[in-house]
Amino acid sequence: MVPNCELLSLSAQRCIRAWSTVKTEHACPQLYTALHRRACSSVAPRITTHYTIHPREKDPRWEGVEMERFADEADVVIVGGGPAGLSAAIRLKQLANEHKKELRVCLVEKASQMGAHTLSGACLEPSAFNELIPDWKERGAPLHTPVTEDVFSILTEKHRIPVPMLPGLPMNNHGNYIVRLGNVVRWMGEQAEELGVEIYPGYAASEVLFHEDGSVKGIATNDVGIDVFERGMELHAKVTIFGEGCHGHLAKQLYKKFNLRENCEPQTYAIGLKEVGLDYSNPYLSPFREFQRWKHHPFVAPTLEGGHRIAYGARALNEGGFQSIPEVTFPGGLLIGCSPGFMNVPKIKGTHTAMKSGMLAAEAIFPKVTAEDLHSETAGLHVPEYSEMLKKSSIWKELHAVRNIRPSFHNYFGLYGGMVYTGIFYWILRGKEPWTLKHCGMDAHQLKPAKDCTPIDYPKPDGKISFDLLSSVALSGTNHEGDQPAHLTLRDDSVPVDRNLALFDGPEQRFCPAGVYEYVPLDTGDGMRLQINAQNCVHCKTCDIKDPSQNINWVVPEGGGGPAYNGL
Repeated sequence: MVPNCELLSLSAQRCIRAWSTVKTEHACPQLYTALHRRACSSVAPRITTHYTIHPREKDPRWEGVEMERFADEADVVIVGGGPAGLSAAIRLKQLANEHKKELRVCLVEKASQMGAHTLSGACLEPSAFNELIPDWKERGAPLHTPVTEDVFSILTEKHRIPVPMLPGLPMNNHGNYIVRLGNVVRWMGEQAEELGVEIYPGYAASEVLFHEDGSVKGIATNDVGIDVFERGMELHAKVTIFGEGCHGHLAKQLYKKFNLRENCEPQTYAIGLKEVGLDYSNPYLSPFREFQRWKHHPFVAPTLEGGHRIAYGARALNEGGFQSIPEVTFPGGLLIGCSPGFMNVPKIKGTHTAMKSGMLAAEAIFPKVTAEDLHSETAGLHVPEYSEMLKKSSIWKELHAVRNIRPSFHNYFGLYGGMVYTGIFYWILRGKEPWTLKHCGMDAHQLKPAKDCTPIDYPKPDGKISFDLLSSVALSGTNHEGDQPAHLTLRDDSVPVDRNLALFDGPEQRFCPAGVYEYVPLDTGDGMRLQINAQNCVHCKTCDIKDPSQNINWVVPEGGGGPAYNGL
């Protein structure tokens, strides 16, 4: 703690060394919509468009508003306090301490506390922990429950087909641990702080900053308030590490700025309810209600009967694998963890690869940021060595070996064809086939028109095993301050009704696992409008991924808002 620092509003009320905010008495122009207001779809002005899409300097409503931001500087800035970001921070400070170098490492995390936005299965492979913190057991890491048995099944409507778990298959969990990943992240945060990492939960990085030569300069935290508008802060660095997790808001900007996805396939996703892939084609499908129906399967229900529901959450996850990895380095920054997408899909595990990528990033960065005679062609340091190290690492080998398993299920024989392929080419040949299968394209483009699909009649929840959506969302602890700029923004307010509702029967109201989107009648009674209940948002980002028009642009809300997962 450093004295003479200014307290920030709401959940961000904590001291930050040498940081302060620049306040203005101006109210925020109504380019934004407060969360408690209703966003409607019409030909009205673009009230829900974010300033990264419609720049403020081109909007006369911002004239005269004080836009100065306070700036601070570090050697390395890390965006995102998940396993990847924390591993990078820990490894950087380990190296600095080993070489007796001064190194300021700052990590910003949008959740109110470390682990509050972390949601995972999670069956953890401890290989990265063994390397990063060899004495993790003695230090009290919350890995207490080793896996004792694997059961893998294909569920028919009423029955179960057991699948043998052969040695060497990626689904074999011998040696792994069942954990609550939020607790693991919280523990990792404590280890990082002990080493001297500056961790700032409750601060959402909303904007990438650039030098005049186009290299990354750092990040800015988001503006807050509408009635009382406050500018965010700038944090500059020699190198900025982006570890936002799946489908990061800033990573989307970087992909476009540096054309990082030019030589890879589109990323594909699943939603973390029951691993329902987001590449489904029927717009009437609801991942949440599929999850509720699945719990009533005769093989599943006995495990849940008599239990008490205590929490709920949802999160998108990357499933594109090897084919969908973008370029990960660019002048001034790099991507780690689930942001570029290092999840091993057949294993349904990404924590160990995310951690390893963060460690590799730290080892690539450290010699450059501490060099006394470094000459850089750009103001922001470019670290291509990270990409080279990644391709020589266990991550690359692991993802290459399983690269064809997920796309093999997109064949004429479906599930069974994919299983046969996996048995032959992975279990026998260990993924050494000389070809690489392709995915089917963006998940957003897989939906068929509603007229070509059959509505799905889901059973009503019984309140014992299956539940309604809103009571589930209530258990996520989700909350957002009402007086803030909208974080669920639209590129064009007319698209939801004119295209999504007209062609796809409004899939937003079904693919969102938090009841954020609903179509309601206009007050005049002669049409419909899209209502956005942003207060419910659990930050899963499914809407940004699955919107068939790619019109929804998810951006970070004020720091500290969102779900409050208690170690999920």
